[in-house]
Amino acid sequence: MSTSPDDELVPLYDDTGQPSGEVVTRREVRARNLRHAATAVVVRNSAGEVYVHRRTDTKDVFPGFHDFAAGGVLQVGEDPYDAAVREAEEELGVTGVALTSLGEGDYADDHTRYHGFCFTCVYDGPITWQAEEVAWGAWVSVADLRAMIATKPFVPDTIALLGDLVLSEPDRGR
Repeated sequence: MSTSPDDELVPLYDDTGQPSGEVVTRREVRARNLRHAATAVVVRNSAGEVYVHRRTDTKDVFPGFHDFAAGGVLQVGEDPYDAAVREAEEELGVTGVALTSLGEGDYADDHTRYHGFCFTCVYDGPITWQAEEVAWGAWVSVADLRAMIATKPFVPDTIALLGDLVLSEPDRGR
């Protein structure tokens, strides 16, 4: 018997970026905008392009928005690195590559509030979308990503946590 993602148990995090000891359902995290932890993985190919995807219209936060990181909510007892590996594989089919930490940061708005564990990787394999989460995706140059952000809705948390780092890089193009 499978359970709904809304029923997943999520550890809450305190203001120091550590688990608080409280555990609630994902539904409660979203309904009350509780502080939790999440991962973000910027996937690049060896040409320096960034994988950009559009979230499905059924996502619980920022449906239909574009994103340049795969990621998601940490589950109970899950290590941030392992969660990032799991999310990159689930969302985009990215496997068999080491992730490099880009550090940690905090994000909060009216829709979500979390401590973020940020990573990147280089991946040249096939991308396989998780149908429930990804509606479209493509490899884009950093210059094209900058242009997309100026004209399309992007998830604000990825831009806040990773935008300066990713968008300030020189465009290697193809």
